[in-house]
Amino acid sequence: MSSILDISLAQQTLSLLDADGALLARYAVSTALNGPGERADSGCTPRGWHVIRARIGAGMPENTVFRGRRATGEIYSPVLAERFPARDWILTRILWLSGCECGRNRLGAVDTMRRYIYIHGAPDSAAMGVAGSHGCIRMRNADIVELFERVPAYTRVLIRED
Repeated sequence: MSSILDISLAQQTLSLLDADGALLARYAVSTALNGPGERADSGCTPRGWHVIRARIGAGMPENTVFRGRRATGEIYSPVLAERFPARDWILTRILWLSGCECGRNRLGAVDTMRRYIYIHGAPDSAAMGVAGSHGCIRMRNADIVELFERVPAYTRVLIRED
């Protein structure tokens, strides 16, 4: 069965839909504080059609810390957060997105994959339902674990403003 992830920037939600468009699950997320946009180094969340190009972190414990898509061996905690206050925490699982629309979110200065845009876990203290990320789509750790188990690579993802 083919599913679709529908991400609403306005509502700050991620909906998992079946092939017929029926809602299977909905999660609160946090997208870019800088709003929508596709340009490299903009800190914005790219719009349009994407696919999950890679699934990273299968079987890792919740709160596993990733840097450069590799587990660091650390488990996120408030103590670790105090030691590294400037880190943009990428936790638990990563769904790495690749744009499907040439010139909009694929290739050149608008390439989602080269911008390292992910759907990923975030600290439990991170606000959901409000924009706050550096461009990625942040989720609660329990939610990203559940979603990760339900979607294979190449699942289609629509990121829209409305």
